[in-house]
Amino acid sequence: QVQLVESGGGLVQAGGSLRLSCAASGRAFYSYAMGWFRQAPGKEREFVAAIRWSGGTTYYADSVKGRFTISRDNAKNTVYLQMNSLKPEDTAVYYCAADYKGSGQYLLTANNYDYWGQGTQVTVSS
Repeated sequence: QVQLVESGGGLVQAGGSLRLSCAASGRAFYSYAMGWFRQAPGKEREFVAAIRWSGGTTYYADSVKGRFTISRDNAKNTVYLQMNSLKPEDTAVYYCAADYKGSGQYLLTANNYDYWGQGTQVTVSS
């Protein structure tokens, strides 16, 4: 069992930056691939970024590539999402998720994840 708690959301102007954190509790965090997804009002949840358990391989949605960076600190049981050059269209609730030993394209699909956090709101004003 893994519990996930996101933090770091807020209101920021376009062009600004935010750093989201996702703290995990439970054993064997290092065995889980971690992902970030987001959901805007009236839209489906969409993939943002993911990182394999080892941290050596990362995946990004085209819409955030070059602006967002996912990383993890297995010693702290935490995964991060650094978001730079934010745009109004990045406004959404951001969720972190955990998938046991997932990898590759499998990590791009929300239904493949085992555990989810409650989400944190990110609002980007124009």
